[in-house]
Amino acid sequence: LQATMFRCSARCCEDSAASMQQVQRCIERCHAPLAQAQAIVTGELERFQDRLSRCTLHCSDRAKDALEAGGGEARARSQLDACVAACGDEHLRLLPGMVKRMRDGLGALQ
Repeated sequence: LQATMFRCSARCCEDSAASMQQVQRCIERCHAPLAQAQAIVTGELERFQDRLSRCTLHCSDRAKDALEAGGGEARARSQLDACVAACGDEHLRLLPGMVKRMRDGLGALQ
């Protein structure tokens, strides 16, 4: 995509009959697919990171609650570790779907 964008932009600049504004609009059109691709990937990664953060925050809240209830620091730490590991496992299972959505979205741009 990036190579295509650069070649397209170069063709815009080679049009000696075009005004400066026309060249700029042409270059912006060339950049649009790459910007869309970046938005697709960034959006998926942000959603994944947000979900993982919420899961680990929930684990932290549960560990704090256990600690405040008198469960002991070692037990709260163990509970936190197990919960965070479960979050990681759960989110690893989400990766194939995320990759598919990115591939589908990127494929639609071409």
